[in-house]
Amino acid sequence: MSTAGSVPYQPYPWQQSLWDTLVSLQDEGRLPHALLLSGPQGLGKQTLADALVSRTLCQAPGPVACGHCHSCAMLAAGYHPDLMRISPTEKSRQIRIDPIREVNTFVSQTAQQGGYRVIVLKPAEAMNVAASNALLKSLEEPGDRTLFILLADTPSRMLPTIRSRCQHWSLAVPSEPASLPWLTQKLGDGQEGAFWLRVAGGRPLLAVDMAGAEARGLRQELHELFDALVRGAEPVAEASRLTRHPVEQVLWYGIAWLEDLIRLGLSGDSRQVRNTDLLPLYRQAIKNARVRDWFRLLDYAREQRRLLAIGGNPNPQLVLEAWLVRWSALLRS
Repeated sequence: MSTAGSVPYQPYPWQQSLWDTLVSLQDEGRLPHALLLSGPQGLGKQTLADALVSRTLCQAPGPVACGHCHSCAMLAAGYHPDLMRISPTEKSRQIRIDPIREVNTFVSQTAQQGGYRVIVLKPAEAMNVAASNALLKSLEEPGDRTLFILLADTPSRMLPTIRSRCQHWSLAVPSEPASLPWLTQKLGDGQEGAFWLRVAGGRPLLAVDMAGAEARGLRQELHELFDALVRGAEPVAEASRLTRHPVEQVLWYGIAWLEDLIRLGLSGDSRQVRNTDLLPLYRQAIKNARVRDWFRLLDYAREQRRLLAIGGNPNPQLVLEAWLVRWSALLRS
């Protein structure tokens, strides 16, 4: 977060065109009262939203918020009376109705700083049906100088009635020339940046995360685990090695690798593979099972992640055991 007198929130380089459009709409008084910013994780939706929040509340905005006024100072300190952020509580994966009732009260009041009232909901798809229905009235009749910013990784999981009341801006995966210079600066190595950007499917912030020591450690651990399964290791015993890692994260890697494996199996073209260092593992897997079998395993992993995302509570150990038993059966078939 920026501090008073420092550089305020700014969009990432690959967001500049979209940012310029948003600023133009805002300056012309044509920015809608509700925006839905969507796209997969790793593209910087939160930073784009923060930049728009700070500029909207700033008392002397330029291309971005000034970073010096009283409003910017309050934001930098971590509190602004005309900003409300709504997310699931730590113990829940859902946004329930009570926080939305607080939003409805918030938008009915006058802005304390005489400007906008801003509400940020993240992730918007985490709102349950009751919360979504409670939000509809405020989205339909927000009052003057009110801005809703909804962030969603998977907007299709939102109620259509919510989506239809927002102007939807979908963040696309940027081209390599648009993001690689920034990533190279972050990682200090152009080849390193290009490798992790490819592994991350072109998502720059995800590439930074994956290049970190902890993520590299998990990735290497999974690589060794699947090599062990090829050699006949016991999948249930191998699953016990992963219990200290979030099951969603383990499944994410597995899904990415299965997608690679299927691309290679269908095309035979290694240029379609993101995780090029795993090509020997993929080629061995292709020898041992049909592509449609890998599709079934991919569907299983995606379904488990979906259940976790919507607040389901499957037993992580059982999920990993069942998944690795399936992997093992295909690798040895």
